[in-house]
Amino acid sequence: MRQPERFRQTPARKISPPGNRLDNESRPDMPLTDNTAAQRLAQAMIEGFNKHYRLFRACSAEAKARFEAADWPAGQQAVRDRINYYEQRVNETVAYLHDEFEADLRDEAVWRTAKLLYIGLLTDHKQPELAETFFNSVFCRIMRRTYFHNDFIFVRPATSTEYIESDPPSYRCYYPGREGFRESVRRLLLDFKWTREFDDLDRDVDRIIRCAGRYVGNWPQPDANFQIQVLDSAFYRNKAAYVIGKVINGASEYPFMAPVLHNSASRLYVDTVLFDADQIRTLFSLSRAYFMVDMQVPANYVQFLRTVMPNKPRSEIYTMLGLCKQGKTAFYRGLISHLHHSRDQFVVAPGIAGLVMLVFTLPSYPYVFKVIKDVFGPSKEVDHDTVRRKYQLVKQVDRVGRMADTLEFSQVALPKVRFAPELLEQLYAQVPSQLEEDGGDLVIRHVYIERRMVPLNLYLEQAEKEGRRDLVEDAVREYGNAVRELAIANIFPGDLLWKNFGVTRFGRIVFYDYDEIEYMTDCNFRDIPPAPDYESELSGEAWYPVRRNDVFPEEFPRFLLVTERIREAFMRYHADLLDAAFWRRTQAAIRNGEVPDFFPYPESMRFRNQFKPRAAPRQA
Repeated sequence: MRQPERFRQTPARKISPPGNRLDNESRPDMPLTDNTAAQRLAQAMIEGFNKHYRLFRACSAEAKARFEAADWPAGQQAVRDRINYYEQRVNETVAYLHDEFEADLRDEAVWRTAKLLYIGLLTDHKQPELAETFFNSVFCRIMRRTYFHNDFIFVRPATSTEYIESDPPSYRCYYPGREGFRESVRRLLLDFKWTREFDDLDRDVDRIIRCAGRYVGNWPQPDANFQIQVLDSAFYRNKAAYVIGKVINGASEYPFMAPVLHNSASRLYVDTVLFDADQIRTLFSLSRAYFMVDMQVPANYVQFLRTVMPNKPRSEIYTMLGLCKQGKTAFYRGLISHLHHSRDQFVVAPGIAGLVMLVFTLPSYPYVFKVIKDVFGPSKEVDHDTVRRKYQLVKQVDRVGRMADTLEFSQVALPKVRFAPELLEQLYAQVPSQLEEDGGDLVIRHVYIERRMVPLNLYLEQAEKEGRRDLVEDAVREYGNAVRELAIANIFPGDLLWKNFGVTRFGRIVFYDYDEIEYMTDCNFRDIPPAPDYESELSGEAWYPVRRNDVFPEEFPRFLLVTERIREAFMRYHADLLDAAFWRRTQAAIRNGEVPDFFPYPESMRFRNQFKPRAAPRQA
């Protein structure tokens, strides 16, 4: 490591500190002692994090006002803006530490002391786990990878997130045994204090109680151990506010979720209530956009949600709350732990090899690892920077349950002995620029990690082989629905081949290959013009000019309708996708500012499909 040089005196600060205040116990124009430098490094880092979370929380809290105003475009913009907050604050803090302290020249003792002092600053902090991750991010930007271990960064958490008090408390309690079940449900909805009135709150409460009766069973007696716990902040996404809680009846707990929407008269109504744990898990699927939630103590929300969804990884919950960097930290700790307790090897992922990505997986771990190849296939007209921009775009749009989220990592060190020889051969042949060996580790400079799915082409081949017409039909229908919903959300996948879509464990079709995606509004959907003569039609060459972003839906059958069963199913449900008119109508709706509804639960579960409308009162 480079030793610190004698510091030059500087007449004034070049940039402002990342937070509101800085401990100026020593004059800025004098050299710093090691202890003073460590103190100020720690103080600047915590202030950089506090600024980040203050802005993050303000943006999340404003979701309530955007929901009340039905300002859906502003909500979409806020999602895009918030994605960049973390990176902006890290960059600010790194620049400040370089400018003020020449941080990369400080010796090991200074950084060890800075970490210990930083831990002290986390006493009584409301977001200690997030602050530790922020420290890691800043340090790793400044120092070389050889220092990425627990002496200098938080490889393991140093502070507990148990029993952190929040004001107001993270969840509210209601006691139906005292005030009655109906009054408890009514009050928990009103306690969110939305400025919009409910269209018919009594109707909604009645429907919730009728659905709850199927799951909760016996109604509470005045002395019963019965309560309802509801998270204090609603979860805002797209055009809905989700109420999340659980009913506790003695030793039994029943998680629930209730979405609140706007009707055509801009009044509120409860669309459904879900008690099924798998359906609630789907709400938190990484194939959907992140939530906006006002949380003073995020760990309390994560812990509550873990009781609602005990099988949901902590990393995915943090990610869905918009705390993506903390999600990555939790994921990586879990991966390292899994590698310690397992013995299988990384192998090439099953399926058709991609032209842009080399994909591998660990059979015992439900994720795939994707590395951008050094050289792409000849049909690909993109470069590395373009691919990275496409993957970043996916984080900023409404994924409507149809695009897999990715965790993006740099400098990932994995034990080389855990790589199968065939995979190592492909890595060194196809991505040598992304590799570095460090002792017994293979370091991958840049990698995307996604939930593993069954490639749709393999799924269809197996269903065809087994003669399962029902599975083929369901998969093709779901595929077309995925393409249709992505289009409505202003996303054109670009490459519609079956191999670029996957089947989740719940049977949902999700798109996961992003190197050719485009905004729908940037595409030009055209009809193929008539051939000028018979020879041109038979030539196999296009007789019409084709520009970048031109799309001809009439050509889709050549690579989609590959078997008779697939053709029959596709034409039964999605023949309009082969007509450019569908795509142009969808573009027009997007340009007109229409924001459609996408429900993360079955249409059959909506109250309007479960209950008949109440009769209008008779006129006197």
